[in-house]
Amino acid sequence: TLRIKSSGLRAPHWHFNANEHGYLVQGTAWVGVVDDGAVVTTYNVTAGQVIFFPKNTVHWIKNVGSEDCFFLLFFSTHEELQTLDVDDVFFSTPEDIASRSLKLNCSLFSPMKGFYRKVFFSLQVSYTVSYVFQPEGGINFIRTFQKQNEFLNQVIEKNVLMIIKMDEFLKHQKALSLSTLRIYNNGLRQPHFHFNANEMGYVISGCAKVGIINAQSSTEFDIHIGDVIFFPTGTQHYIKSTCDEDLLLILAFSTG
Repeated sequence: TLRIKSSGLRAPHWHFNANEHGYLVQGTAWVGVVDDGAVVTTYNVTAGQVIFFPKNTVHWIKNVGSEDCFFLLFFSTHEELQTLDVDDVFFSTPEDIASRSLKLNCSLFSPMKGFYRKVFFSLQVSYTVSYVFQPEGGINFIRTFQKQNEFLNQVIEKNVLMIIKMDEFLKHQKALSLSTLRIYNNGLRQPHFHFNANEMGYVISGCAKVGIINAQSSTEFDIHIGDVIFFPTGTQHYIKSTCDEDLLLILAFSTG
């Protein structure tokens, strides 16, 4: 999950080894993407919309609303996420090389390095550089590994439901599809299974009882807001809404 406070910024970065899908649960955000032709595209997203970044694509997210932005993020890998921030590239580049590339005086770079090591490039032709503080909030990864950086810490949520075997969990395709599922009070998603995809779900609102049926046994358990569920390919399962409010899930499938 990713939470960004009002006016906060997830600085420009890219992922080497995974595509990224995001679902905005709350708030309004301004998203920027730089494609392989150095073309910058920006757009706004609001609650209920989905964003997608192919691997090795530079992108950023800024909260432009008054309330927190809360994203659910899905990555097309179970391995350690390899991420590089633009500011890390900037500070790792020799000053003379960076100054020539950006057409700035070399004397500007030393003061920047002492300013919390966080800068954001406006990506305009003029190469204007503006400062921003690291926003409050941060990224909490659910059942994966952390980026090796002081700003991202591994968080294995207590409400993650470990309902499958490890060897099955770690096998999936390099593609994802997202959808939402809404079940009304006392409604039922009938028993079913998927032939070609693992399924992961996150509870946005409501509560439910989930059942899993396999050849050896059947298991039933309750889920609530913030819980994560996972069904390996071919696993028969059902979901029954048990709250007065609607059950709303965001679902990710391991196929494009």
